[in-house]
Formats: sequence, C-alpha cells, structure tokens
Amino acid sequence: MASAVIAALVICGLYVGREIFVPIALAVLLSFVLAPLVEILERWHFPRAASVPVVVVVAFIAIFALGSLIANEVRHLAERLPLYQQTMQQKIQSLRALTATGPLDRAADILQTLGKEINVPQTPSTAPSTLPQTPGEARPIPVEVRSPPPSALDSILGLISPLLHPLATVGVVIVFVVFILFQREDLRNRVIKLAGSNDLQSATAAIDDAAGRLSRFFLMQVALNTSFGVLVGLGLLVIGVPSAILWGILAAIMRFVPYVGVFIAAFFPLTLSVAVDPGWSMLLWAGALIFLTELMIGQVFEPLLVGHSSGLSPVAVVASATFWTALWGPIGLVLATPLTVCLVVLGRHVEHLRFLDILLGDRPALSPPEL
Repeated sequence: MASAVIAALVICGLYVGREIFVPIALAVLLSFVLAPLVEILERWHFPRAASVPVVVVVAFIAIFALGSLIANEVRHLAERLPLYQQTMQQKIQSLRALTATGPLDRAADILQTLGKEINVPQTPSTAPSTLPQTPGEARPIPVEVRSPPPSALDSILGLISPLLHPLATVGVVIVFVVFILFQREDLRNRVIKLAGSNDLQSATAAIDDAAGRLSRFFLMQVALNTSFGVLVGLGLLVIGVPSAILWGILAAIMRFVPYVGVFIAAFFPLTLSVAVDPGWSMLLWAGALIFLTELMIGQVFEPLLVGHSSGLSPVAVVASATFWTALWGPIGLVLATPLTVCLVVLGRHVEHLRFLDILLGDRPALSPPEL
C-alpha cells in the first residue's frame, strides 16, 4: 500500500509539475547526446570551460536553424496548397467512377431522399396577429459597440506573447544542459551516494556503465533518425513531392516514436503526392522510398550500431508511449522511449528500482529452472 501511494504521488507530481519536469527531462536527454562530443573535445586538449559552450552553442544553432527551416517550408506549402485543389477534385471524381455501381448508387439516392424527407421542418400555421399596431410607433435604434484600435505596443505584445512560453522553455533547457555538462562528475557522485553508499565501487561502476550506454544509445538513435530523414527528404525531392525537406525533418523526428512514428510521418507526403500528381506514380514511388528506407535503417544499420533491442519489451514500449503522452502531451510521446530506457537502466543497476527492469525490460523474468 505504501508503494502504491508513493507511485500515485510521483505520477501526480509529474503531471502537475510538467512545466518544470519537461525542460529538465529534455536537458538530461540532450546532455546524454552531447556528453560524448564534449569528451572528444577534451581528449583533443580543449578545456571544459571551452568545450561545453562550443558544443552547446553549435547544437542549439542547429536546432534553431531546423526550426526556422520548418517554419519556412510550412509557409511555402500553405501558399501552394490552393494550386492542388483541381487535381484532388479530379482524383475524387475518378475514384467515384471506379467505385460506382448501379444498385449501390440507387440505394444511396433512396436513403438520401428519405433523410431529406425526415429532416424537412414542419411549417407552423400562421395565425393572424391580434395585437394592435400603432402607426407612429418608434422602433429601437441598433447600437454597435466598437473597441478602440490597438496601439503599437498592444500589437507588439500580441505578436510576442505566443512566443514567450517556448522561448522560456528553450532558455531553461539551455541552462540545465550547460550545468549538467559542467557538473557531470559531481552529479554522478551525488547519485552514487544516494543509490549505493554501502558499496561505492560497485555503484560507481554501475552508474558509469549506465551513463555510457545511454549516451551511446541516444547518440546512435539521433544519428540513425537523422540519416533516415535525410534519405527520405532527398528521395522525395528527386521524386518531385513538394516540401520534401519538411517531410524529411518530420520523418526524422517522428522516428523517435516507436512502431507508429514512421507511418504518421509517411501519411503527409503520401497524401500530398496524391494531390500533386494527376496519376498514381508519385504515390507509389514515395511509398516505396519510405518503406525501403525504413527497412534498410531498421533492419540493417540499427541492429549493427545499436543492437536488436533497446532493452524494452514491446508491451513496455506501447505502455510507456501511452503513459508519457497522457502526462506530457506530444512531447511526452517523443520522449517516451528514451525516458523508459533510462528507467530500465536504473532498474538493472539499482537494487531498490529492480522492479522497473522486471516490468519494462526485455530480459526473461524467470530463469530456465524456474520456468
């Protein structure tokens, strides 16, 4: 009962404090990705005071450039969408011609006619008005209330206010990433003191092994997903799908979502290819490109670089995606697998959290003699 109460309090705290915990989680995961790059610079005899700012500045310049590129591509796509309306209408008419059958059309017409008859409103009988009407009766004058035009300051505030929350989140993430990278050893020592004060040597080895594994795993995932997005974007550009760069970036981001991320990312370019091409060849080429690229990345390169499994059971992947999405929304869906991998690694090395490895890990729960 005490464990259940503690778990409920932790879940409530994660939900209520998501404005605080989401930037911290993003910062921790980014620090796992950037820590190997900082270590490489330190091996090249760069001081940490220089290597950490260089890595963080380059990383966030790349992120901001990616965001501006996405915004430009979305704007260009919105401007070109009306040009594809005629092609979509022709496609819909051709699909109707292919699927049209005499009995089905007649049945649909009959049902539509019956629905119209049922939904016809009854006209109420108009009774003669018995109220006397005075010839010189004054009618009310309509009054229209208008707010004063906004000032220049109000316009600037209205433009900036939607950007304040994302910018504040990015600022908090940058600060946390910098401090985590600067204080890696100190944070590790504090975790060791909390988790394994009875056996410092084993706890140190476990924490270092877990941090190294997580850093390599996340770095390889970023590299593989980036490669997937680049290949998809270049392929769609060659095929002729509009806004191919946008769909490549979306494919790289959505591949962090297990199982369904690739299908979600593929939906938009495939739908757009139907609207652009009068025929069906662009749709077939785009679908084959995404399928073959995912097959090559997921079945050839990912097992070689990362391993055949992330350490999570398939049920745990789906459950974690549902859990973190319910807690933190879309950002929780993207972070679900990395966060759950962190929990499983902690469960494998910390005795008090071993239940996480048993519940979420992919290792057999029972030994062969127990089975």
